[in-house]
Amino acid sequence: MVKLVVTDKDGREVAVDARAGLSIMENIRTLPRSVEAICGGMCACATCHVYIDPSSAGALPRRSYEEHGMLQGQASFDPERSRLSCQIVVREAFEGLRLTVVPDES
Repeated sequence: MVKLVVTDKDGREVAVDARAGLSIMENIRTLPRSVEAICGGMCACATCHVYIDPSSAGALPRRSYEEHGMLQGQASFDPERSRLSCQIVVREAFEGLRLTVVPDES
């Protein structure tokens, strides 16, 4: 298991024992006030948008063209921290990764 630290939509911090080989989205979507993941991880809806803590960002692979395009249209897009949690497969190197679920856009 890989420990992730998730801040939910209400600002509560939760430690998650994530399974390597599954996406971050698959590991956190059952948490209360977490990602919605409407498209099921197909990079088609941005309802799994998270902010990655800058101290953890270096461990992650770069955004794909498709991921960047999906995120860029979001009002809450932050070019430094925004990621789609469905596009990041958890690896052992992510131990201690901190992320925040982006609040719903209105």
